[in-house]
Amino acid sequence: MGTDDAPATEVAGAVRALVELREDVEIVLVGDRSSIEGALEEHSGYPSERLHVHHASERVLPEDRAAKVLRAKPDSSMVVGLKLHGAGEVDAFISAGSTGAVMASSLFLLRPLPGVERPSVATVLPTATSPTVLIDSGTNVDCKPEQLRQFAHLGAVYAKDILGAENPRVGLLNIGEEPGKGDELASEAYELLAADEHLNFVGNIEGRVVIEGRCDVLVADGFVGNVLLKFYESVALFVAGLVQKELVATGTELDLEHALRTLDYSEYGGAPLLGVNGVSIICHGGSSPKAIMNAIRVAAQAAREDMVADMREEFSARVQEGALE
Repeated sequence: MGTDDAPATEVAGAVRALVELREDVEIVLVGDRSSIEGALEEHSGYPSERLHVHHASERVLPEDRAAKVLRAKPDSSMVVGLKLHGAGEVDAFISAGSTGAVMASSLFLLRPLPGVERPSVATVLPTATSPTVLIDSGTNVDCKPEQLRQFAHLGAVYAKDILGAENPRVGLLNIGEEPGKGDELASEAYELLAADEHLNFVGNIEGRVVIEGRCDVLVADGFVGNVLLKFYESVALFVAGLVQKELVATGTELDLEHALRTLDYSEYGGAPLLGVNGVSIICHGGSSPKAIMNAIRVAAQAAREDMVADMREEFSARVQEGALE
C-alpha cells in the first residue's frame, strides 16, 4: 500500500514476478483486501496459487510521523507485514511506503544484528562495468569511523550474496585518492579499512570515477551518500534528454532503451536495510511494476542465500576476534 498508485503498482509488480521469476517464489500482498482484490481483477494468466492476500485495515501516509507508526497504526500494512516477517511467516518484507517509517518500524520489530551499531540503507548504483553497493545512502548522517567500517562489512556480504562478487572490492568515497585525504572522519575511516584484513579495501574513490565501477562496495556517511545518490538518479534522465533532443534536431533514429538500461534504477529494485535481523527492502514511492518485481527478485535471492545469517556470522566472527568493536 506504499506506492503513489497503490495498490495497483504493487499488484502489477507481484503478478509480473510470479510469471517471470522462479517457481519457489510465493507472494503475500498485505493491505486492504478489497482494494487488492479489485486490482487483481485487472490481471490474468498468473499462478494464483502462489499469491496470497493478508488484510490490514490501515495505511501509513507520508504525513505520518515515522516514530509513531507502530503505536498510531498497529494494523497498517507496513507494521502487519513486518510482524509477519519477524514471526517467520514470510521470508522477506518489501515496502514502497515512507522510508523513515519502514526504517523505524524495521529497527523496532526486527532489531539490529549483534555487533551492528547502526543498520544502514544500501543502494545499488549501476556503473559502466558491474553494479556498486553504496552504503550508507541516507540513513545515518553523522557517523563514526568504526561505523563506516561496519557499513563496509555489511555491504561486502550483500555484494557477495546478491551481486555475486566473490571478493568484493571496498572503496571509501573521498575527495582524493591519496591516503590522508578528506576530513577527520574520512582519514580515520581509511586507516580502519586499510588495516582490516577481512576486507578487500581498494582505497579512496573520487566521485568522478564512481560510474566506472572501480569498487563493488562504496562506503560513505549518510549525508554524502545521499547527495551522491540523488545526483546519480538525475544523470540518466538528463543525459537521455540531451541525446534525444540532438537526435530530433538531426533527424537521427536511435533506440536508447538498451543503452540506458545500464543506468536504470528499476533494474535493481529497492534498497535493503542492512544490519537488521531480517530482509527489509525499501522501494521508491514512484516505483514502477518493474521495480517492484526486481525488489521481489532481490528479496527472494536474499532469502535463498540466507544473507542475514551470513551477516550475523560475519559480525559474530569479527567481534570475537576483536576486529570490530
